[in-house]
Amino acid sequence: MSKLRIITNGIIKENPTFALVLGMCPTLGTTTSALNGFGMGVATMFVLFMSNIVISAVARFIPNKVRIPSYIVIISTFVTIVQLLMQAYLPSLYETLGLFIPLIVVNCIVLGRAEAFANKNSVLDSACDGLGIGLGFTLSLTVIGLVREILGNGSAFGLKFITGDGVLAFVLAPGAFIVLGYLMVLFNKFVAKKE
Repeated sequence: MSKLRIITNGIIKENPTFALVLGMCPTLGTTTSALNGFGMGVATMFVLFMSNIVISAVARFIPNKVRIPSYIVIISTFVTIVQLLMQAYLPSLYETLGLFIPLIVVNCIVLGRAEAFANKNSVLDSACDGLGIGLGFTLSLTVIGLVREILGNGSAFGLKFITGDGVLAFVLAPGAFIVLGYLMVLFNKFVAKKE
């Protein structure tokens, strides 16, 4: 499989949010705005990219009995790096995302890609897979956050363009489920037409 196809596969065919329905906790919890969704997506993409590279490089040296715990240690190293960088350089985003940043360690997307792809493929292919899945996740979270922010606050990326208040439900948990459901339907109809 070509490198470009591996990347586009993660964005479209194996999109973690809309196609595989993975990572719902951060998807529903952090997408109250487009900026929050984008920030969470980029943090997860970094962890996916780096952990896929390292896991692919060392997978053959890890005994089968300690495979998953070893992957978790590798993933948690990169999550700690992201957490420290966000705390230092993006403190307001770090405060907003809060507990969801350390939870990247046990995110089923990251651990699933380590198990399903990185430990069976080359380092370069694993890097492309991490980039593609990460981009797919980032785009999904950003779009969900953007729709919720527009409908709930009348703004996009924090810039208010509709006067008055939006529909509060879209900023709350029920709005996350509604927006996610409709976007999943639209995404899957779009992908079905392309095939």
